[in-house]
Amino acid sequence: MRTLTPSSEPVDLIERYAYPPGGGTWLRANMVASLDGAAQRDERSGGLGNAADQELFLLLRGLADAVIVGAGTVRAEGYGPVKPRESWGAVRDGRPPVPPLAVVSRALDLDFDAPLFTEAAVPTIVLTAAAADPARLRAAKERADVIVAGEEALDFTVAVRELAARGFHRLLCEGGPWVLAQVVEAGLLDELCLTLSPMLLAGHPARILNGPPFAVPPEFRLGHALEEDDFLFLRYARSR
Repeated sequence: MRTLTPSSEPVDLIERYAYPPGGGTWLRANMVASLDGAAQRDERSGGLGNAADQELFLLLRGLADAVIVGAGTVRAEGYGPVKPRESWGAVRDGRPPVPPLAVVSRALDLDFDAPLFTEAAVPTIVLTAAAADPARLRAAKERADVIVAGEEALDFTVAVRELAARGFHRLLCEGGPWVLAQVVEAGLLDELCLTLSPMLLAGHPARILNGPPFAVPPEFRLGHALEEDDFLFLRYARSR
């Protein structure tokens, strides 16, 4: 074992969280958890974070080409469209001012008149399956860029391939736990950015993944560990 020596020197977060060079698709997830593994506090992940976690949340959006998120998280967290940030600096040079949200929804139980769809600077994307209700699918296509991936259930491999075909290679998944479990099960997760919140919650909240156990658990290696106000900011990449 060895110590991770604290340093008072600030770090360049844009440099620390830069996507790997090259033109391939890279899918990272950004999640937060308490010390006892809870992914939510009062049914929202935002209740676990602090100002530094929010800063990183926004930066990771700025670095991404598109942000994947489940419809349940959109509703629970009150998602609106992504807005440009001065703090992004030049990270979006040569790209649209914001990354679009790619909302995962099989049932299409979404409010297509909400700002998420009507006020987005870049059209919101909806990821769904062919078995979706035809009327809801038509409504989605009127307000969003719809990607149909899979028949009865959403095929995340197809969805990511279709996003890449549209030029979205640097992908960010913000969950929720069910969506992230599906992404991992499909072997698509390249990187996990995990904020470890210095709280103990108990109870029976969801973890950052919500699904059946994996037959072969994927393993990740630690890229870095940052600290502020007793929060740890961990970056893991999948072992190849």
